[in-house]
Amino acid sequence: MPLAWLPGACQSQFSPAFRSSVQAGFSAMLALHAETREPDMSHKQYDTLSNDTILQLAHRALVNYPACAQAEVRLLCRSENATLSVSTPQGRYALRIHRGDYHAKQDIESELLWLDALQAADISVPAAVEDRQGERIQVLPLPDGGERYAVLFHWIEGDMLTDSVDPAAFRQLGAITARLHHHSRKWQKPQGFRRIIWDHHTMVSPAGHWGDWRDVAGLPTAEHAVVEETLEHVRRQMLDFGQSPERYGLIHADLRLTNLLVHKGETRVIDFDDCGMGWYLHDLAAAISFVEHHPSAPQWVENWLRGYEQVAHISDRELAMIPAMLIQRRIQLTAWVASHRETEMARSLGDRWASHTVRLCQRYLEGAALPIGV
Repeated sequence: MPLAWLPGACQSQFSPAFRSSVQAGFSAMLALHAETREPDMSHKQYDTLSNDTILQLAHRALVNYPACAQAEVRLLCRSENATLSVSTPQGRYALRIHRGDYHAKQDIESELLWLDALQAADISVPAAVEDRQGERIQVLPLPDGGERYAVLFHWIEGDMLTDSVDPAAFRQLGAITARLHHHSRKWQKPQGFRRIIWDHHTMVSPAGHWGDWRDVAGLPTAEHAVVEETLEHVRRQMLDFGQSPERYGLIHADLRLTNLLVHKGETRVIDFDDCGMGWYLHDLAAAISFVEHHPSAPQWVENWLRGYEQVAHISDRELAMIPAMLIQRRIQLTAWVASHRETEMARSLGDRWASHTVRLCQRYLEGAALPIGV
């Protein structure tokens, strides 16, 4: 099924076989996203602007692009950001309108600089379009004094590997992730480069970027102790593992199959909105986001590792950290579900999300080789 460029959170046209094979958990995944920067967590973590307002902002942004003067604009989806299709006689584009209070303009520009560098290294990623003044980020004031940022990207065509989730798809995901990591380790970041920090504190503490996991629905207070004990174990492991340049650096941070496209044999990576500084193995944990409890999750991880090691080596020390990385990501996502409880995606996860999280924490504490699956 050919798909045009969309962030993973917006891709939802899947075959019945796929939906059946991964059950509700994997389908929910589709609805979803250097200096330390802490977002203002006092604000809601999802955009409350109406769809009409989003469309008005889009038209205001497109005024600055001569090629889009007569464009047909259509809202495609809303997750962390709003994504719109922009069709013109000259071609097609994707407009991303950022939600407020998450990324500063400097952070977005840094994302675009990394995309530039990846393109120069022959890795196919979205390319931002300059406006008539040579700017790539539009600043759109709101009546209440706030503002939104917008970026126009060239449209990317491709097929989604998620049409049939098989081992080859995760091997391909692992391989392209290794290429990104190789680039990240070698790339000299320009002066002023700044992206969000993904460490243990910012992911799973009460002051984390996505809120407090304790607020998730369906998690009795009596079961908090299991998650807290898990996090204390993980915290000590992460502290011991450290953040040396070979283990910690600029990562995609949301590199799932839904953010991978294939076109004429070329693998294309999209949706870098969450990219930031984190452990490289966090990208493995992100590969099975929201479906850690699925029966096939261990097989997916195994094949991701096979694909990765076709390109780059993973040390025994890193392999030993995989259980901690996986359960840390699951708890981070539990915080996301709590802070985004009013979104369609969070509601679609069902009532057992929190209980699955506790079960996986128990498996981790018991020393399971992989604290995922059934």
